[in-house]
Amino acid sequence: MTVPPLSLPPADRVRSPYTGWTRAHWESLADHLLDALVPYATPGWARYQLPGPASSSGVASDGLEGFARSFLLASFRIAGARGAVDPALIERYAAGFAAGTDPASGEAWPPLADRSQPMVEAASIAIGLWESRRWLWDLLADGVRERVVAWLSGFAGRHTWDNNWRLFPVVAEEFLASVGAPYRQRAIDDGLDRVEDWYVGDGWYRDGDGRNFDYYNAWALHLYPLLWSRMAGPGRDGGRGAVYRARLRRFLADHPRFFGADGAPVHQGRSLTYRYAAVAPAWLGELMACTPLAPGGTRRLASGAVRHFTLRGAPDARGLLPLGWYGTYPPATQAYSGPASPYWASKAFLGLLLPREHPAWTWTERPLPVEESDFRTALPAPGWLLHGTRRDGIVRLLNHGSDHQPPAPADASPGAAGASAADEAAGSRDDPHYAKFGYATATAPETAGHTADDRVDQHVALFAPAAHRGGAPGADAGRGGAPEPGAPSRRSRVHPVRCAAGMAASWHAVPLAGAGARGARVETVSAPHGPWEIRAHRIDAPAGTVVREGGYAVADDLPPTGETGPGWALARTADGLTSALVAVLHWDEDAGEVVRGAHSNAYGPHSATPVLWLGAHPGGSHVLVSLVGLARGGLDPAALRATARAHVTPHSVRVWLPTGSRELPLDAPGAHAGP
Repeated sequence: MTVPPLSLPPADRVRSPYTGWTRAHWESLADHLLDALVPYATPGWARYQLPGPASSSGVASDGLEGFARSFLLASFRIAGARGAVDPALIERYAAGFAAGTDPASGEAWPPLADRSQPMVEAASIAIGLWESRRWLWDLLADGVRERVVAWLSGFAGRHTWDNNWRLFPVVAEEFLASVGAPYRQRAIDDGLDRVEDWYVGDGWYRDGDGRNFDYYNAWALHLYPLLWSRMAGPGRDGGRGAVYRARLRRFLADHPRFFGADGAPVHQGRSLTYRYAAVAPAWLGELMACTPLAPGGTRRLASGAVRHFTLRGAPDARGLLPLGWYGTYPPATQAYSGPASPYWASKAFLGLLLPREHPAWTWTERPLPVEESDFRTALPAPGWLLHGTRRDGIVRLLNHGSDHQPPAPADASPGAAGASAADEAAGSRDDPHYAKFGYATATAPETAGHTADDRVDQHVALFAPAAHRGGAPGADAGRGGAPEPGAPSRRSRVHPVRCAAGMAASWHAVPLAGAGARGARVETVSAPHGPWEIRAHRIDAPAGTVVREGGYAVADDLPPTGETGPGWALARTADGLTSALVAVLHWDEDAGEVVRGAHSNAYGPHSATPVLWLGAHPGGSHVLVSLVGLARGGLDPAALRATARAHVTPHSVRVWLPTGSRELPLDAPGAHAGP
């Protein structure tokens, strides 16, 4: 079967002046995505074996993933059309349920084992069956329904990972309850109770213990509890539904600020191959009548994101959603990612469950926050500062709180004595999707090749003093978490200090040869200023430590140009996206450099990052100040280098720029005052 190219209706610039998209565009895209999967279905329709490397769960699980995640999309399409879809769509999935639950079919789904991927897919199947029940479940043969119930009941006695996975049995058990099958209320209560431990306020959940903040807050930790409450109804939700709706309302007040004017979401966190699943909570707010957004604002946000990816290779020429960001880019994925993993993007189509006449579909689009004005929005719960500029439509995320690290040991104190640097780094994951100081809607971190290994972009790296070097430069971390000589330090566990009033700060410990058990310490304060970020580091390290700072990595199909001068560096793509770095205080005078990468960035095969150096830290506590810029044109680092200045006091640093001054406090616990 040859899948025709994606054909969308004409743009409607009256109802949708920003995107041109209407409900008809969403339906056309949904149909295209579903039709494109047909050639990859097994004979009984129980699995979709998409091309690409298998995940760590194996081929059979990957095939189930293709069925379950696409069925979620199909269920929204079927229910949203009140069953008025191509009958073949319903027939395919009905046949798949029969074969997938039949041990003799040759296509039987893997059982639900402890911490197994089929648990994830069971949740999608449960939600999809509930939403499309009238047009699919109710028409299945009794024997098929009994086998589906038996398969979903496999959660009993099984253990999930202790994070968003705790919610998968919640929706599966609730579906069982809804069809009169035996179910475990204890499993529902335990899962929902556990998630309460992770709620930190202002609409934000941690994804498990530790400071794990990312888009799972959007497409999982809000989504499943509210869809559970929709399934349970007010008579069975014990009042939880009202709590979840209030939390989502609070979260949605800030969520549109994560999206650029071109529809791109900030590129941060894991599982980014789910792409526009990030808009699912916007539709969920409309579906559950708990959104602070104007209906036209919801559609503009959601349509903008889906349109953004649709224009950039997702779906590709085959009609498939490839593993990557735009096109195929494996470094943006994880070991658990299989060829069908991107179809969690189906969650973005929740809006199809709304009636055609719903205001979210009929009202005129409203602009995104970044299209209305510049903004600086503090999010203290995750420790993030969002910084948007209307002129170029870019949103930047300054990260002083999310690290995706294991929780600190119970006996480790972050006070003046502090845990040892080795304790801080023990078991740490060096993930560029969490460890960077900044992320943006127009850039991605370096995730492959030497630029990723060397931790160049959006990172301040410490290198051991020459007296303590003895190995090959560039070697990776050694035993006990300390870098081998010549290796750049990592940003491991992040300790937030403040996030308010247009400023965010944090500190982290660094195992460093010659620094003793306590290691080196880096305290960082960020303050947005126009398209720039004023960034001050107070670094407590041995004399002779080498320090390097990198700005945003910009990437394109063509190699970016680079420019350098005394105390500044700049990288620019062909379309004018510019990343710049300016030395304000205590960096080397001839520090400017541009470091290039190849096939190391989700935004393009050629990347470049501006870099500053300090050749020898004087020892003790030393403050360095830089300006980190990202904009579509308009940056003049040479002029700023000539005019910017800074003055350090024992507890702060004041920075003067041509357009004003800012005072940045330096007072992280355990830090030392100094020059």
